[in-house]
Amino acid sequence: MLPKAEVHVHLEGTFALVDILRLAKENGAALPGPAATIFDVSTHDAFTMPEITTGGTRPGVGGAGLSGFLRFLDWQCGLVRTREQAARIAYAFAARQTASGVRYSDVIVNPTHWNAWHGREIELMEALAAGLDEAEEDGLCVANIAYSLLRSQSAGEAEHAVATLADRRPSRVVALSVDGDEKSSGRTGEKFRSAFRAAESAGFRRTVHAGESSGPEGVWDALDHLHADRIDHGVRSIEDDVLVRRLVDESIPLGVCPRSNVTLGLYADWASHPLPRLVDAGVRVTLNTDDPAPLACSLDEDWAVAAATYGFDRADLVRFAAESIRASFADDDLKRDLLAELAGVADPGAPS
Repeated sequence: MLPKAEVHVHLEGTFALVDILRLAKENGAALPGPAATIFDVSTHDAFTMPEITTGGTRPGVGGAGLSGFLRFLDWQCGLVRTREQAARIAYAFAARQTASGVRYSDVIVNPTHWNAWHGREIELMEALAAGLDEAEEDGLCVANIAYSLLRSQSAGEAEHAVATLADRRPSRVVALSVDGDEKSSGRTGEKFRSAFRAAESAGFRRTVHAGESSGPEGVWDALDHLHADRIDHGVRSIEDDVLVRRLVDESIPLGVCPRSNVTLGLYADWASHPLPRLVDAGVRVTLNTDDPAPLACSLDEDWAVAAATYGFDRADLVRFAAESIRASFADDDLKRDLLAELAGVADPGAPS
């Protein structure tokens, strides 16, 4: 298994079924349906879940596609109500990553999903960092946090969040992100311009969800308005030759998640996904899971599917692994060590 990084994975999308069941029991919360079908996308047709209306004590996770999925995350993350529970989820994330050969992760956390922590977002970051600290001490995957805004938030809310991050400097928060449904929120680059420029001035890296449910214009906005270091998804850049050339010329990496794009209906199947065309065009591409638990996948499994579908050989996968490390927000020393480890695995006979 090749050592690698993962740069586009949401903590909200890594809760295993056992995590959810334990949290629900601890909090006396009812499940939104039978435990056996919570993550059953074949039953729910790409997260199209029946609306649940049972008197207000049981959350509805209804809706279709990405919007319905985001509502499910709201319910799930609402089960995390104590510092200990948050730390446990973070530790479990690092263990899951390690099992897929992931040595480093930029994990995206969007506090708007964690409704028990509204107004206490920094405390949530600190609780998660405690779990990640323990995981690293135990030899598991190193992980840092990309604090994510939601597209529907206001410019003022975004600016306040960044000012608080810059003032408090919570442990392991290394980047600012923005996620959510592009199609329903419309173009938000201009709205968040001030917040992202403030984050840049404060030394935070920037990663932006764009070019997923909307077209290439979202990627243009991420580059022009938000000074993105990396684009999460970005796959619809392939529809704009000028944009593809800019991504190549400016060496902007994409955090691509083929299974997510297919499951949520952006592309019909893996074969029609533009991943190989982006690679052939010279774009820096990394392979990621996005939300592995509800998508019922792991990173090593998705790499195997990509290899089988697109004919990637071991040398190609080594290049993907190296790109994932270079595109990450790990510090330079860790990147150097991980690249050296990868080189030793890729060519065991090479001099160290």
